[in-house]
Order: sequence, then C-alpha cells, then structure tokens
Amino acid sequence: MTLAPAVAARSTRSAAVRQPDPTVTVSEYLELSALALDIAREAGALVSAGYRTRPVASEKAARDLVTEFDLASETLIRERLAQATPEIPVVAEETGGQPGTRTWYCDPLDGTMNFVHGHPFWSVSIGLYETGEPCVGAVVAPVLGLAWTGHRGGVSRRAGEPCAVSTTEKLGAALLATGFPPERDREPASNLATFVDVMQYVQGVRRCGSAAIDLCLVADGTYDGYWERRLNAWDLCAGACIVLGAGGHLTSLDGTAADVTRGQLLATNGLIHDAMLEILRNHA
Repeated sequence: MTLAPAVAARSTRSAAVRQPDPTVTVSEYLELSALALDIAREAGALVSAGYRTRPVASEKAARDLVTEFDLASETLIRERLAQATPEIPVVAEETGGQPGTRTWYCDPLDGTMNFVHGHPFWSVSIGLYETGEPCVGAVVAPVLGLAWTGHRGGVSRRAGEPCAVSTTEKLGAALLATGFPPERDREPASNLATFVDVMQYVQGVRRCGSAAIDLCLVADGTYDGYWERRLNAWDLCAGACIVLGAGGHLTSLDGTAADVTRGQLLATNGLIHDAMLEILRNHA
C-alpha cells in the first residue's frame, strides 16, 4: 500500500499475537503513522480554536456530548484520509462508517465533555486496525502540548522521543486510570463497583476523561495500567497500538485476546497484568 504522492518494541506477551500482513513493510507502517500524526495535529489545531469558549453542546444521549468542533474535526480527518489512502475505509465517532479488512478508526475529539467545560484533557485520535489488531496510532493532545505515535514493528514515541511502559511490579505501588460510561445504571457495565474494588489494592486511580490519552500515559510510563468498559474502537485503536509499541500488554477484561472492536480493554506494563485480572474477573 502506498500513500498518495502529496503525503509524505519491545515485544509483548499479549494473548492476541497475530501475523502481520506480509505485503506491508515496517517503513509503510511508519509512513502511515506520520500521516496519522499530521492529520491529527491539523484537526487538533482546528478544535483548539473552540477551547475555553464554552462551545454550544448537544446531547447525543444522556451525558454524551457533541459540538460543532467534533463535527468539523471529523470532516477534516475524513477528507485528508480519503485523499491519502482512498482504499482504506474510515469509521469515526460522529458519522460512523463501514469497516473493511483495514480500517481507520478515528475519534475527532476524545473527551468532548472536558473540552466543553474547559478541561485540558482532550485529544484527537487516529488509529489503523488490520488483521485483528491495531497497527498504527497517533494521539494529539493540543492543550497538553503532547503527541504520541506508534506503529507495528516500531517503537512508540512521546513528543518525538521513544517511550516505554513503567517497571512497577506491585499492584500496591501502581497508579492506574479508568473511566465511566454515560449510562451508569447497572453493574458491571457502569464500572463503579469495579473502581471501588480496585481502589482497595492500588496506590491510586485517575479518571481524566479521554481513553486515548489514558492509553498513551500507560505507554509512556505515567500510568502502570488502564481498564475501561463500554467504549468503541475509535476510542481505543490508536492508543492500544501505542501501548504495544512501548512494550505494554493488552487483553480483554476477562484475560482473553485483546480486541479493540469489543469496546473494553485492560492495558498494563505487563508486570501487574495478572494481579489486575484477578480483580476484574470478579466483576464480569
């Protein structure tokens, strides 16, 4: 696969180890990662124009917001990807799409509620999914001044520098992240009971409101792990790829093979993974 003319790890012990597409080289994945980063930065600049302006938001569902900036960002991302990789379908949060053998999963504004309230934790996330796993990821957090990238066969980077997961071995010394769905009316889907249980065993749990950033903070060693339920592939694809490239470990919450299209994920440094699974399996 080649881009349009105008566009220019450490191994994990994941339960889902699939063979890469032999027709795609590491250099091509690197090129796709650079493309995703460029587009995410452009979209992030567009969205930044509305930051701290208290933009008008409407509810797609209870506590699930959308603004004109979500929509404008998605339009830009779709146009740029269509120009560069017309053969790869795009599935994004606001207008959906039909996945293919290879699919771009994009969140044009991950953390819309934060954005609406002027909180700095929001991002633009673009990931490529292929042969059952994420293989390219770019996440840009404009207000934080940070960008993370990763690709199959390469090393993940934070602000252009290689990054790696933490070396924390004990759950009692771990700092984790999680989130909660807009609908919190039942367990275990609400994640509330799981959160209370996990808090008894760890140093702390943060809830910052952008799944993409949470995953990247696992990849760069800030967090030792992250889990969440009831998400979508566009929330997880890019960040999951970046975790893998940083030497992290991914599974579903029950310990089976990770699959971002299932909408739930456990990502850790690998060292605390089994201990986390012991807790999570009590909340299946």
